[in-house]
Amino acid sequence: MSQSIISRFAPSPTGRLHLGHAASALRAHDLARAYGGRFLLRIEDIDPGRSRSDYIDGIYEDLRWLGLDWDGEPVLQSRRLPLYADALDRLRTMDLAYPCFCTRAQIAGEIAASASAPHGPDGSLYPGTCRHLSDETRVHRIASGEPHAWRLNMAAAAQRAGSLSWHDETAGRIEATPDIHGDIILARKETPTSYHLAVTIDDAAQGVTDVVRGKDLFAATDVHRLLQALLDLPTPLYHHHPLLTDEQGKRLAKRHGAPTLKSMREGGADPAKLVATLRTGM
Repeated sequence: MSQSIISRFAPSPTGRLHLGHAASALRAHDLARAYGGRFLLRIEDIDPGRSRSDYIDGIYEDLRWLGLDWDGEPVLQSRRLPLYADALDRLRTMDLAYPCFCTRAQIAGEIAASASAPHGPDGSLYPGTCRHLSDETRVHRIASGEPHAWRLNMAAAAQRAGSLSWHDETAGRIEATPDIHGDIILARKETPTSYHLAVTIDDAAQGVTDVVRGKDLFAATDVHRLLQALLDLPTPLYHHHPLLTDEQGKRLAKRHGAPTLKSMREGGADPAKLVATLRTGM
């Protein structure tokens, strides 16, 4: 391990933090502190429909309650949109990004009508409808103000990048297969970026050397490795850890109603004992 480790915790302010968040933040924090490195806090608030300022304040409150400190000012992705726009422009210049005018309903309908719709790690893949539009059609539809997202032409991007790999601290060297994700979204209709693009740009811009995150994002790392190669960005070392589960073995998640740190605090939980218990299970 390097003495100059930089790790980060990057939650989305779409709800209060729960134990799963606490465990991940603790791992990233302890890794950096163990080697005299820096631990950064990044707020991934690129979803304007779900992100709320009171949840951002709640993140600060919860981390401080756990006794975790971070270096420098927290970074908010909503203030970094020009960086993502520049990256998207580079991909467009390379002819690797194309506008997609499909609605979710249209995509679902086309997939349902297909006898053999391809699947990736997250389910059915985008069928590539708008990839085949002519340049003239694309320019006309954009000029007319038709809402559109931007997608990566995965086949062309993977061919340009060639063979890629990345390293996970537990799993070792991983041969990247980004093509199994299909033509991913780079920028959505309602916001000028996506998780994949923003996280790749920010990790590089912040000098993150070690990415600590849950195993649910293991497969997505192939996409991030591809974007790093296309945009000439460094590749950090990854640490994908097991996810905390409830008594039924279901992953702790906001949408499943996992108990929040706020509710535990209000119920009189001892943060020192909680942190000690989480560290024991790491």
